Amino acid sequence: MLRTFRASCGQRTIATSFGTDSLLYPGPLTRLGASFFLFGLINNVLYVIILSAALDLVPQSTPKGIIAFWNIAPALVAKVGWPYLLKGEVRYAKRIVGCCALSFVGMLMVGFSTSLGARLVGIGLASFSSGLGELTFLQLSTTFSPPSVGGHAVGYFASGTGGAGLVGAFIWWEVRGFGVKAGIGMSSILPFINPITYYCLLPLASAFVDASTGPSSAYQPLNAAADDEDEVAVDDPEHNPLLMTSGYVPPTTTTGINSDENGLTLKEKWALSKPLLLKYMLPLFCVYTFEYIINQGIAPTLVYEVPSPDKYPVISKIIHSIRDYYPFWQLTYQSFVFLSRSSITLGLPPLPRPLLSLPAFVQAIILVVLALESALGIFEGGTNEEMGMSFWMIVVLIGVEGICGGLAYVNVFYRVNQEPLRPDASPIRAQQEQEFKIGSIGFADSSGILVASLLAMPVEVGLCGVQVGRGKELCRTL
Repeated sequence: MLRTFRASCGQRTIATSFGTDSLLYPGPLTRLGASFFLFGLINNVLYVIILSAALDLVPQSTPKGIIAFWNIAPALVAKVGWPYLLKGEVRYAKRIVGCCALSFVGMLMVGFSTSLGARLVGIGLASFSSGLGELTFLQLSTTFSPPSVGGHAVGYFASGTGGAGLVGAFIWWEVRGFGVKAGIGMSSILPFINPITYYCLLPLASAFVDASTGPSSAYQPLNAAADDEDEVAVDDPEHNPLLMTSGYVPPTTTTGINSDENGLTLKEKWALSKPLLLKYMLPLFCVYTFEYIINQGIAPTLVYEVPSPDKYPVISKIIHSIRDYYPFWQLTYQSFVFLSRSSITLGLPPLPRPLLSLPAFVQAIILVVLALESALGIFEGGTNEEMGMSFWMIVVLIGVEGICGGLAYVNVFYRVNQEPLRPDASPIRAQQEQEFKIGSIGFADSSGILVASLLAMPVEVGLCGVQVGRGKELCRTL
């Protein structure tokens, strides 16, 4: 069935040279960017929808943090376990279809179950699918050569994940009026966009192979007769231009079986991951820990009196009740995350490798400043009546927080994607190493979010207690 579906899409492809583009017949590079943008958007949008719907999914007496935990912990399990447990080739088609099925079933359980336990299981399934999906699409980006094309794919994927925050919140805002069942039910069809994109929009890797170094770079129709497993594996020359350009013949044993098919051992994977710990994983972990402590622990306490239209004509158009502050901080954060995750697709140069830790240091400073503002009101000299300076300073700081978070994400994965292949390895082995390296990075951001979710609750309670101690009790009215 999958072969038939892919063949029907492939028959509609247009032969076009690498770089050729038009409004009616977009070239491979445009199709690649659009595909990875959709992959990132759809893979992450359910995460945002579930968080946005948290108030409607659990009883009023249930801590909303339980939704955040079940929305991130299974994704962390997928990102930590899958790269190390997987052996052999990556079957991209099977993974993408499997993630779609898991997300669909999970969202149906969330929408149509009446018990809290069943809904949490559904959230967990969707979370696991999201974590595995992110891992899969980042690995898929490494199958495109030259490196500039792989970096192009990573840039658009990161931009899509940034857009998911805005799109997901907007979708739930529009469908929540239909109720949880109908709203979540309508959202459950979104995961089907990814397999459709993979089969019908994503160009083959062979579309980017230069004619002087390999077979024709014309975009070829998808082969209806190809075996689904072979056409998405890293040892397929049609999907891996490394094999097409090198003339490499895979070594065989006496039984004719590819000696690389068993993949990397745990020892080899650990040796590959050790150099990545300080260079890529630690900066990403710190950024996500700091920013989610800000978002979940500090931002809910950054509340002030409702602004008077006479005194604050601009702010009063934004804030109508004290409950409007936190959603506005989140909207500000998500907007700047989207912009910064789109930095590479917008043509801005990537951060130099020595500066990959800079966003984490800036995040730490912002965390301390916002915590002091929450506790002491440092922007207005500790008074509770004046809030104009506090409001705009918080907007600026949360905007910078979003920029740092987005820059850390897109630049870390871009730099890993651009790591040179080991020259003394066979093309298949080099591809497996590249896939593992970019896949192993993914647990850093999820583990940072998980740690932050555990720390955010006592931070929020502590800051609210300090505010009450100085006579500001707004945090208790939320």
